Amino acid sequence: MSYVVLARKYRPQTFSELTGQEHVSRTLQNAIDTGRVAHAFLFTGARGVGKTSSARILAKALNCEQGMTTEPCNACPICKEITDGTSTDVFEIDGASNTGVDDVRDLRDNIKYLPSHSRYKIFIIDEVHMLSTSAFNALLKTLEEPPAHVKFIFATTEPHKVPVTILSRCQRFDFKRILMPKLIERLRFIAGKEGISISDAALALIARKGDGSMRDSLSVFDQVLAFCGNCVSDEDVATMIGAVDRRLLADISAAVFAGNTQGVLAGVKRVDGVGYNMRQFCQEMIDHFRNLLVIRSVKSPGEILDLAEAELEELRRQGEGFSAQEIQRRLTLLLKAETEMAYATFPRLILEMALLKAATLVPVIPIQELLEKLKALETGAVHTPVLPWDATRAATPAAPVERPEPSRGEQPPRPVAAPPQEPPPRPQSRGGYADWERLVAFCVEKRPANGSVLEHGSPLKLEQGQMEIGFPVGYYLNMAQDADFIAEIRTLAQEFTGHETVVKIKAITPETGESPQSLAEKKKSDNERLMEDLRREVAGHPVINEAVRVFGGTVTEIRKA
Repeated sequence: MSYVVLARKYRPQTFSELTGQEHVSRTLQNAIDTGRVAHAFLFTGARGVGKTSSARILAKALNCEQGMTTEPCNACPICKEITDGTSTDVFEIDGASNTGVDDVRDLRDNIKYLPSHSRYKIFIIDEVHMLSTSAFNALLKTLEEPPAHVKFIFATTEPHKVPVTILSRCQRFDFKRILMPKLIERLRFIAGKEGISISDAALALIARKGDGSMRDSLSVFDQVLAFCGNCVSDEDVATMIGAVDRRLLADISAAVFAGNTQGVLAGVKRVDGVGYNMRQFCQEMIDHFRNLLVIRSVKSPGEILDLAEAELEELRRQGEGFSAQEIQRRLTLLLKAETEMAYATFPRLILEMALLKAATLVPVIPIQELLEKLKALETGAVHTPVLPWDATRAATPAAPVERPEPSRGEQPPRPVAAPPQEPPPRPQSRGGYADWERLVAFCVEKRPANGSVLEHGSPLKLEQGQMEIGFPVGYYLNMAQDADFIAEIRTLAQEFTGHETVVKIKAITPETGESPQSLAEKKKSDNERLMEDLRREVAGHPVINEAVRVFGGTVTEIRKA
């Protein structure tokens, strides 16, 4: 008799044997128990998680000779026929090879005939998303109103490719990836049935290689048994499936946290000697540090990490004494290195540099502690803080402004910057500058485009019924000399003053200082004066100077709040 692979030999035959899909089993059993069985089901999920097995179990439960039952007997002729795939009333159709509309029409013609000796005709279409658009359209009406003796069960790994018109006519069940503990539990059961000696650590390696798929895990298990026989060692499993030894990850991470650069490079040498792909190993290191970070960040890491209990305990021991921040900083370095290795000629060098940098990271003071010290400085509660790196920093403290060199005698006081000389006042218009500001503000509100031009003009004369405005030669003078502009300003001035006003535009030379400032010039000079005051205030502020000293930086930019 030919050998039957483990994935087929131990395929679930009842809902209770379905691993990791309890939410699906319970719903289908309740539907059968209450008589609320839909006419069409859609099973979605990753490969090897039990979609087709669930479809067969449901078909047996509906057609079992014992009656519709929540658990098929697997002993009656109908159950055996469905298990063997020889039933004349249960059709398993491969959607990938029966994609055309003619195939669906044949199926539709077959539907109208009653089942030969079963309760229902059941059509199981695997990879249903592979059907063509025409095939889906041909199936719509039949799927919406099928005969009472027909049930449809669709299975797919890509539900987003199934038309919404099909989805709306089915009850959808999403199959989850099987968690690591459940995979290991099932593998342990099968190993016991087969009389195989294997450790939980080796089963964890196999389950991790399966990546949440029971079928993939059993395929890897088959391969391991072909390599090792009935006595399986951890080393043989790691070698056969190409997995990174967890002890090697633990040794290198311990060397990183201990600052042992010799141990770090020796670990990378071991990785290279075993023949691991450097980028794959870096990804394993990232996953290892991510697990450590989760363990140090949450109270119940077992609910988040898909790891066996033994692996969790080992990681807890490795993570003791390290803060989440320390782990996160090193994880960031590894993430950057992994990205660079995709395009690098020397991936080993990049990994070595990242691990060496992670091993020599300088401890940092928490930002909250620094903020509390700065706050205490501001209130005068404490003296200048002494920080760990002050002893190695150069004697000259960083400052936002240049300071004179000390003399051989006593330190001279810092010279106070002379206040900037105020420019001589420019002549004002006879009508008053405040009146001009109010007029311009009125024009900006009524006619923003014209008001913005007036802001660049100087009020040469403001009298009742007469207004003379000066503009420097250029763009704004050309705009102001336009007849339409003058007419609109005349109208606005009359509305503002209540008198008919004559508006004259004149070219001026602002550099001579003979004409009043324009509002644009005034705003610019006021802003420059304000920024100069702020710079002087910042340069003499003790808290800011101390912050610059603490962080070893300089003041590069000052902004108004």
